[in-house]
Amino acid sequence: MSAAHDDHHHGPAKGLSRWLYTTNHKDIGTLYLWFSFAMFLLGGTFAMVIRAELFQPGLQLVDPNFFNQMTTMHGLVMVFGAVMPAFVGLANWLIPMMIGAPDMALPRMNNWSFWILPFAFAMLSSTLLMDAGAPNFGWTFYAPLSTTYAPETVTFFIFAVHLMGASSIMGSINIIATVLNMRAPGMTMMKMPLFVWTWLITAYLLLAVMPVLAGVVTMMLFDVHFGTSFFNAAGGGDPVLFQHVFWFFGHPEVYIMILPAFGVISAIIPTFARKRLFGYDSMVYASASIAFLSFIVWAHHMFTVGMPIAGELFFMYATMLIAVPTGVKVFNWTATMFRGSMTFETPMLFAIAFVVLFTMGGFTGLMLAITPADFQYHDTYFVVAHFHYVLVPGSVFSIMAAAYYWMPKWTGHMYDERLGKLHFWMSFIGINVLFFPQHFLGLAGMPRRVPDYALQFADFNWISSIGGFMFGASQLILLVVVIKCIKGGPKATAQVWEGAQGLEWTLESPAPYHTFTTPPDPKLIHAQ
Repeated sequence: MSAAHDDHHHGPAKGLSRWLYTTNHKDIGTLYLWFSFAMFLLGGTFAMVIRAELFQPGLQLVDPNFFNQMTTMHGLVMVFGAVMPAFVGLANWLIPMMIGAPDMALPRMNNWSFWILPFAFAMLSSTLLMDAGAPNFGWTFYAPLSTTYAPETVTFFIFAVHLMGASSIMGSINIIATVLNMRAPGMTMMKMPLFVWTWLITAYLLLAVMPVLAGVVTMMLFDVHFGTSFFNAAGGGDPVLFQHVFWFFGHPEVYIMILPAFGVISAIIPTFARKRLFGYDSMVYASASIAFLSFIVWAHHMFTVGMPIAGELFFMYATMLIAVPTGVKVFNWTATMFRGSMTFETPMLFAIAFVVLFTMGGFTGLMLAITPADFQYHDTYFVVAHFHYVLVPGSVFSIMAAAYYWMPKWTGHMYDERLGKLHFWMSFIGINVLFFPQHFLGLAGMPRRVPDYALQFADFNWISSIGGFMFGASQLILLVVVIKCIKGGPKATAQVWEGAQGLEWTLESPAPYHTFTTPPDPKLIHAQ
């Protein structure tokens, strides 16, 4: 307390203590973004091991157990360490500024919810150095594989998941409190930028499902250490119960990772199309519908467990229904670009790639929603291709778009546009070369999470790995761009996005009666 108290009276804190004790939403946003970038590179390193092993048939580099540790750690680090903290970082930076609040509602808790994370991931990553090895049961940690047959490091994994969940819950409470209580006068709910809306909805999703994840890992803990049999059939338990509880968390979780992305894209496309967002209200309702539907589709991950046919039908139709509000969003983004005065700076390139590739991922999701077809696709590389098309050109591209779009605002400098475009094109080509062939591998029957494969899959795996190394290497360009931008560059002005007239805050919510670029018309003001 005293350190923070002193800082308040004796100017800004210096060095390390500034970052350790900070309650400033911009500093905390920066911490989250740097942490998530570090985790992105770590999770990417694990993915490179996977692609290197699959470069050709046979067992080359790693033994099968280590391969499974890599698939597990890659998924956990990317989902909980890279994508989610990045969006929380964006929320911290942008939400107070977008709604006209001086800071987040609960600044001390904000600090704590960040500082839990490095320790959680240090603990999770340290299992790689332990004798028993890292968790090897996949990021979905299906029991009883993750309880009866797991390495003893599963306990570290369970504790790490509890810490991540606590961080998410605190962050969500903070965002809800901020958005509901701290909007500037006149900033009604239906005037909020869509990024604020999507994050508000996301925060409610997190509050609803994080305790479910905490529950399922606690049941695991009891099965491992206290002799219970929640998930062990030998003791009267049910392995399928694990899947139900896990996916009741897991499905809303995938929307938690994409809803803030929708908000980012809804801010960027209007700026570079020089038009207001088409269909603001319908975007808000579509986001809320997606959030509601995400709770009633969880068992589409479980079509092959032997559900009653009525259950399979219900989950099939509910899953196909989610495509409707998602389609509304894609239509609105396209309509916003239609006949706009578009320019193609780096953020816009990432945003357009998002719309195209995320839609592709949505179509393969519809294929997987059809129960009898899913029996064929289940646990193959088709599923891997599907969810990576949603998560990488979806979540990750939107995070990169946001970074390029708001970096001038964050640093006061303009980033290097040439390097930004190079990063985009290498990422775009790399990601498609990496994941597109995996659709064919999956349709031909190549299973997931297996370090070796039959000879007929060799060519597509070779191509896929080349794309993977290309995508991985191109992320180092992003690191260079960010460091260069922080150190200097042309000064950012209110007119950074030339022609957008610095209107990035107002373009996506309903129009003001004047745009501040021309003197306001008194008649219009009077009408307001």
